[in-house]
Amino acid sequence: MKIPENIRREHILNAIQKIREDGVPDHAQSSTYDVVYEEERFPPKLVMAYANIFANGEELDRRNFEGGRGTECFRILEENGFRIVEKKKYQLQTKFDVEKLKEDLRKTGLLLEDRLLNRFVTALLAKPFVILTGLAGAGKTKLAQVFAQWICEKAEQMCIVPVGADWTNREALLGYPNALNEGEYVLPENGVLNLLIEANKPENAGKPYFLILDEMNLSHVERYFADFLSVMESQDRIPLHPETEIWKGCKVPGQVGLPANLFIVGTVNIDETTYMFSPKVLDRANVIEFRVTSEEMKRFLEHKTPIDLNNIRGKGAGMGKAFVEMAENRKWQLKENKNLTDTLLDFFNKLKKVGAEFGYRSAGEIYVFVAIANQLIPDWPENEVIDAVIMQKLLPKLHGSQRKLEGALRTLGELCLKEGQDIEDYFVKDKVIEKVKYPLSLDKLVRMYKGVGNNGFVSYAEA
Repeated sequence: MKIPENIRREHILNAIQKIREDGVPDHAQSSTYDVVYEEERFPPKLVMAYANIFANGEELDRRNFEGGRGTECFRILEENGFRIVEKKKYQLQTKFDVEKLKEDLRKTGLLLEDRLLNRFVTALLAKPFVILTGLAGAGKTKLAQVFAQWICEKAEQMCIVPVGADWTNREALLGYPNALNEGEYVLPENGVLNLLIEANKPENAGKPYFLILDEMNLSHVERYFADFLSVMESQDRIPLHPETEIWKGCKVPGQVGLPANLFIVGTVNIDETTYMFSPKVLDRANVIEFRVTSEEMKRFLEHKTPIDLNNIRGKGAGMGKAFVEMAENRKWQLKENKNLTDTLLDFFNKLKKVGAEFGYRSAGEIYVFVAIANQLIPDWPENEVIDAVIMQKLLPKLHGSQRKLEGALRTLGELCLKEGQDIEDYFVKDKVIEKVKYPLSLDKLVRMYKGVGNNGFVSYAEA
């Protein structure tokens, strides 16, 4: 079959845009070469097949023409200014290296603190559901996006979904059976269900997949996300449609699970348009707060480094399998750690007085987090690791009135100090928080204390 000679650059660009929007169909991937455009890679024969739609009104049958060096397909692409390269051969690494992530991120111009990256990566491995909260515009969504781009081989392994204020049930994420045509399933346009289906395929078990829910509290999380929250703990599967005879021809399976290679990241902004999380949600996640220090803002204003994420795509893909294997490991063993045990018991007893104590699940996840941190980042100081788990797993459920919380916040603050330090220096005299036992948690408790004093009510997310 001869490829029409009237295919021009604009037709090829339209084809690339179509692939970006629709994704690459099954069995359309190239095995040897890619067309490169704006640092993204596309299957050459698929590009040519789609380009003919815009040039001549129909898609070319890829079985009827050849791809490869010296072929008509490649000649037309190169004559129109497109570069064709051999496919990346990602070298699998047996160990996930967080230092390589930090090194590659620095080259993008993103200002992300090493300790924040330590917490984010370790949290994902300990429990693949992380909520990023804090200052708007501080880089919450960008962190989730750039990490997924770094560790994923293909763009199809990531799905970013802006949550709608009108989401009242699961249909926005999982679609629904067509009530007017039994045997037909209506897929959500945002691609979430497709991502879940791909992640569940046995051949993809070693590849990480990321679902990023942007502003996930713009609607009630407990309504649209209920199936996900339930299956996270039960390890069951989410039913989609009846598995009867009439549904046998449907491409959507009757049930879908949340496999160990699926990582869910939600971003949260707090204002008058959003909803607070229930303990059910907070108990199933690691909550990481974003703050911008004056030193970080100064560095940003002085350097104004342009952000370029193109160079980071796929740089960590060789470690994707190792990352998934770490996340799948359910046998993390933590050496006896009296400091951690005593600290957790102290916080449990104080939190219990205000009805915010933690259960066995949270305690177990904290031990997994610390065990992973010890292996992944051996030089991460113990008190910094414990500080991180207090901040991410124990404090997020704190909310209430001044009468309920004021005394408890001071008592919890005292647990963050070293022997001989006075809580009044931080809660009343505004002393700079440094050289305390758990500075991250103390800073949060001080902000909550001031918030409850000023407003009569406070929550973790609002302080």
